[in-house]
Amino acid sequence: MTRGLELYRSLPRYAAARVVSGRLPWLSGAAATTAAPLRLVDRGDPVLPGPGWVTVRPRLAGICGSDLATVTGQSSFYFSPLVSMPFTPGHEIVGDLQESVMLGDGRRLEAGSRVVIDPVLGCAARGLELCGACAGGRTSRCDRVTVGHLSPGLQTGYCADTGGGWSRALVAHHSQVHPVPDGLADERAVLVEPLATAVHTAGRAGIVAGDRVLIVGSGAVGLLTLLAVRAFTKAEHVTMVAKHRRQVELAVRFGADEVLAPDDTIGGVRRANRALRLTPQLGGDFLLGGVDVAMDCVGSASSLSTALRVTRAGGRVVLSGVPSGSVDLTPLWFRELELVGTYASSGGRRRGAGDDTAAGAGGPGPAGDPGEPGDGSDFGRALALAATAPLDGVVSAVYPLARWREALDHALSAGRLGAVKIVFDPAASA
Repeated sequence: MTRGLELYRSLPRYAAARVVSGRLPWLSGAAATTAAPLRLVDRGDPVLPGPGWVTVRPRLAGICGSDLATVTGQSSFYFSPLVSMPFTPGHEIVGDLQESVMLGDGRRLEAGSRVVIDPVLGCAARGLELCGACAGGRTSRCDRVTVGHLSPGLQTGYCADTGGGWSRALVAHHSQVHPVPDGLADERAVLVEPLATAVHTAGRAGIVAGDRVLIVGSGAVGLLTLLAVRAFTKAEHVTMVAKHRRQVELAVRFGADEVLAPDDTIGGVRRANRALRLTPQLGGDFLLGGVDVAMDCVGSASSLSTALRVTRAGGRVVLSGVPSGSVDLTPLWFRELELVGTYASSGGRRRGAGDDTAAGAGGPGPAGDPGEPGDGSDFGRALALAATAPLDGVVSAVYPLARWREALDHALSAGRLGAVKIVFDPAASA
């Protein structure tokens, strides 16, 4: 039997978790997770859906913001037709192959190999002829994540058929697996998937030499995005917005030129860019002038509003955090801003300058086949960055599945507690 956490369909429990987490913020995260339709179950290993699929036993599996939004009822109902229940969460995974597999580039991975997983369940995984997006390497834009021989699921960790990282076994298609170099510790390898997402975000930002960049949010998403911006773009000046002391320390370590407190964001950007600050009768202050690119790595109404209000006319706002809440879009219209979404990572060929990739954003390195450290794919770049970046201590705590409520509570309070990334060790005993 395989033990794992399972999110099941229960609208009353989902609504209760949503109310507790959204309207009663003074309560601990444990109250929301107690209300959530989540349970620890023992089941058989997931069945291999077809040829080219393998079983993976996770060594470590991360807890990310989208997982927390789902568990606490804060994710949008937009996602409801894009998932199948019950599903096991967890898409940030380093694990061991249980069977040998041949990759698309002809390499053979033997059973026992360590791998990380690109979680997007696109055309290849679903046994379909590649759509235009998948054929072009833009797998994050696949239109077929609800069809084929798999149940609906935009990613591993949201599909009833594949399992997820918060368990002792899941299944993955050969197109999803990337070998982990021997010298890369598990605590770094488990960060490769969110790093690949950060690399993708840096590319989508379209940063050019000389740009001044603001990153709103210094949780795991924001800090890894800072690493990717520094590694793969030619930004002139990068400012971080950080709320907690540990976040400030890591932002400086990861290459921020300046770190601002949330309540000083408008003033700090005004001072650095000699912008004009205006105060409307109602609503927050805004700038005429500001940064060239603002990156919202939180997704809240206040963080996106801040990004829109501090970006210069004609600049770009990148939404990386899972969005929630309503926002006044007047600055988008009046300042003729570009609002760019970024989701997951892309795994294939590069199209050169102007494409929405790190290479197109001024990042180094030629195009290459996905999966090799240092190649042009988001996962290749992320593997290379994971080996060299100052990531020690980013994985702040490791929990067995039996302590899942404590783990989720820790993750929900990570910033306040000085933590960044909380992970499960599914093989660990209680």
